[in-house]
Formats: sequence, C-alpha cells, structure tokens
Amino acid sequence: QVQLVESGGGLVQPGGSLRLSCAASGFTFSRYAMSWYRQAPGKERELVAYISLAGGSTNYADSVKGRFTISRDNAKNTVYLQMNSLTPEDTAVYYCNARAPATTRNYWGQGTQVTVSS
Repeated sequence: QVQLVESGGGLVQPGGSLRLSCAASGFTFSRYAMSWYRQAPGKERELVAYISLAGGSTNYADSVKGRFTISRDNAKNTVYLQMNSLTPEDTAVYYCNARAPATTRNYWGQGTQVTVSS
C-alpha cells in the first residue's frame, strides 16, 4: 500500500521557518523523483520544489528560490522541505508528490497546512 505522509506544517509568523517532512512507504523510494507542491485557497496547485532520484538535481519555483531547500534521505524514505523567511504568500496546503520517471506511476500525499500570519 503506497503512502506519502506529510508532517511539519503549522502556524508561523512572517520571517519564520518550518521544516516539512514526507515519509514514503509501499514503493521503492529511490526510484522516484520527489516534489513538493502547494495550493492556496482559490488558486491552482503549483510546483514548489523538485529533487531527482539520488538528490543530485533540484529545481525551485522562482517565488521560493533562496528561501526553500528540498532534500531527501533515501535510507529513511523521506523527503524534506526546509522553508525559511516565510511570508503570508507562502500560506497554502503543501503536498508531497512521488513520480517514477518514464512511467505513469505518480503518488500524492494528503497535504499539510502551512499558515504564515502574525
């Protein structure tokens, strides 16, 4: 049974930091590229950060470059998103995604709420 379980969301003040985690199970984690997406109220889901299978390649949305860092630990089947200098515009539900290259295998977590507010 495939599972992606996000954690680490919550309420934080502007300028603060949060670290999201996504624990994977039920599939071979190291064979999947991992991404974080987010969806704010009334907006479409958008890609925030991407990391390749072994972690050697990362990409970020322009809006989070220099503030967010994606990483993965294949030994722990976990992907992380370190978020610094948070602003109210970062408020959204954050979703973990796993995608196996050159296949249709694509899995989503249930999401974790991040709220940035004073």
